[in-house]
Amino acid sequence: MSTPANAPWLVVGLGNPGPEYAMNRHNVGFMAVDLLAERIGGKFKRAGKAQAQVLEGRIGPVGTANRRVILAKPMSYMNLSGGPVNALRDFYKVPLSQVVAVHDELDIDYGALRLKLGGGDNGHNGLKSMTKAMGPDYHRVRFGIGRPPGRMQVADFVLKDFASAERKELAYFVDRTADAVECLVIEGLERAQSAYNS
Repeated sequence: MSTPANAPWLVVGLGNPGPEYAMNRHNVGFMAVDLLAERIGGKFKRAGKAQAQVLEGRIGPVGTANRRVILAKPMSYMNLSGGPVNALRDFYKVPLSQVVAVHDELDIDYGALRLKLGGGDNGHNGLKSMTKAMGPDYHRVRFGIGRPPGRMQVADFVLKDFASAERKELAYFVDRTADAVECLVIEGLERAQSAYNS
């Protein structure tokens, strides 16, 4: 099935709603789409029946390279992200190949990025929920958070704020993540991988 030329991209930041989670490692997806929203110059608003906050806008240079995007933050908890994302996908008629999940990734060093299309969920509950709702063939922008130190449980690690040493570079890494999303949407996966995969 061919993709309509005017179909928007749906860029989903994964995270947990609420101020107590805002700076958690698990919420780096929210941080990246918040920055993209700033760049577009818009504000998130509640999306009708979907349990999510959305912002419609365009990214890229003015003209033909410009792309319509829906930025979204599911307001369910992380492990229930699939329902709201699928509802938005249906509402905005977004092909699965134009859905992008921005999320934290344990098996990548802190701050490193990897972009890919499809694949497993690697134990990530947000991806698990999205894949269950829609299938696995969506894009992922994976932000490395590294493994927990010592015997710390993964769940405790991802629900902790970034360490003070990490926070010194966090704004730079989130900025780079937003750049990678823009590159993916405007120039395609291969170009974005060669520019940002580390």
